[in-house]
Amino acid sequence: MTDSSPRSPEPASRPDPLSRPHYHLMGIGGIGVSAFARLLAARGVQVSGCDEQPSELTEQLVREGIPVATGHDPAHVQGVDVLIASEAVPKDHPELVAARAAGVEVRPRMALLGELLRASPSVGVVGTHGKTTTTSMIAVAMQGAGLDPAAFVGGIVPEFGSNARLGEGPFVAEVDESDRGFAALACETAVFTNAEDDHVGGNQATYWETVEEQHAGFARFVGQARRVLYCADWPGLAELSAGARERLSYGQAEGADYRAADLRPDADGTTFTVLRRGEPLGEARVGLPGTHNVLNALAALAVTDLYGGDFGAAAAALAAFRGPGRRWQRIGELNGALVVDDYAHNATKVAAAVQAARQTGRRVRVVFQPHRYLRTQQSWPRLADALMAADEVLLLDIAAASETPIPGIHATLVSDRMSQGGHTGVRYLPDRGEVVRYLRETAGAGDIIVTMGAGDVWKLSRELAGVGA
Repeated sequence: MTDSSPRSPEPASRPDPLSRPHYHLMGIGGIGVSAFARLLAARGVQVSGCDEQPSELTEQLVREGIPVATGHDPAHVQGVDVLIASEAVPKDHPELVAARAAGVEVRPRMALLGELLRASPSVGVVGTHGKTTTTSMIAVAMQGAGLDPAAFVGGIVPEFGSNARLGEGPFVAEVDESDRGFAALACETAVFTNAEDDHVGGNQATYWETVEEQHAGFARFVGQARRVLYCADWPGLAELSAGARERLSYGQAEGADYRAADLRPDADGTTFTVLRRGEPLGEARVGLPGTHNVLNALAALAVTDLYGGDFGAAAAALAAFRGPGRRWQRIGELNGALVVDDYAHNATKVAAAVQAARQTGRRVRVVFQPHRYLRTQQSWPRLADALMAADEVLLLDIAAASETPIPGIHATLVSDRMSQGGHTGVRYLPDRGEVVRYLRETAGAGDIIVTMGAGDVWKLSRELAGVGA
C-alpha cells in the first residue's frame, strides 16, 4: 500500500534552472491555480506567480520554493516563457499586454489542465455539485488501493495536506464547468456527477449564457472521454452521456452498473453494500453524513475498481476519509454543540447539507451566507425552500464576490419566503458579532451548527469553535 504521508512538491533531482521553461501563474493564491503550480514544479518546470493579496496558500507555496509576488505588474513577465491566466482576466490586463508584446505565450488555465489530462491515464470529474469531494475520494481510494494517483483538487485534502498529489499512477482532476473551456478537454474516464443550472447567465467572462449551452458542454466533455461513469440517480445524465464510447453508471437506481444498496445511516455517516452489475463487491462506509456522500463514495470505489484497485483497501481508506476543506468540515465544538463548515451555496447543495445535518439527530442550526447577487436573484425561492428543513436559520448579507449589487436583491428575500412558508426559526442577522454572541448564549450539546456558503462565512465557524482561521 502506498505511504499516505504528503510528498514534497520538489522532485529529488531538478534540472538546471536555465534549461527549464519558466511558467508564471496569475492568481496563484487561488485554490486551483496553486495546485497547478505544485504540479508544474513537480514536473521540473520553473514556476512563479502573483496575486492581489498574500494568503495562507501563497505563504505555503513560498515555503515550497515557489516565488510569489504580491500585486500585478507587467515586469512579472520578464524572462517568462508561458503566462498562465484565467479566461476571466481581461484581455487588456497590463500583464497580458506585456506578455504578448514580449512574445510570451499566454495559456488559459483550462489548456494547461488539458495537457495534464493527456499526459497519462486520467480521470476527469465533472458536474454541477460534488466535484471536489468526489475527486478527493477517488484520489484517496486509489491511494489506499496502492494505485499511486496524481491529483488536482479544488480543496485541501487532509490525507495529502494539499490540493495536489504527486504520483506515478492515474491523474485524477476536478474539472470546473464554470470555465467554458472545460468542454474542449479530453480524458480517459469522465465521472459525471450531475447537471444543473449553476454558473449560468450574467456578465461573468467564463459563465454560460444558457443552461442548455452548459449541458451541451457537459455532453461534449463526456463524449470525448474513452468512457463515462455517470450518476444513474440524476435525471438526464444518461441522455447527456449518449455520445460516449463506453457508458457505465453508478447510483442507488436499479440497473446501475455500480450500485449502493442496503444503506444504513447513522449520526456520523453511512454504511452500505456495493454491487457491481448485481454481484456484491463488498461493504463500504463513508464517514460523512448525507446520501450525496454515499454517491460520491460509490463513484470513487467504482473508479478504483475500473483501474484494478483492491476494493477492500479502497473501502478502508474511504471509511477513514473526513472530507476536503470546507466540505462538511468538522471544526470543533461550542458548549457541546458540533460546529461544521460547508461550502454549500446553491439550492441543491444547501438541501444536501441540511439533510446531512438532520442525519446526525441533532437540532440543526444553520448560519447561511447567500453568494452573489445574480445567483441569489436566480434562485432565492429555491434557497429558501432548501433551508426549510433546518430547525433554525440565521441569514447573513449576500457575499458580493466582486459583483455589483442588483436593486431589490437582498438576503431578506430568503428569510421572508421562509417565514411566509411557516418557518418560525429564521432570522436576518447581518451583524456577525450578534450571531456569535447569540449562538454562544444558546448553543447546547444537542445542537449542530453549520456555517454554510461560498463566501467568508467559514470564519464564523472558527470563531464559534475557538480555533484559529
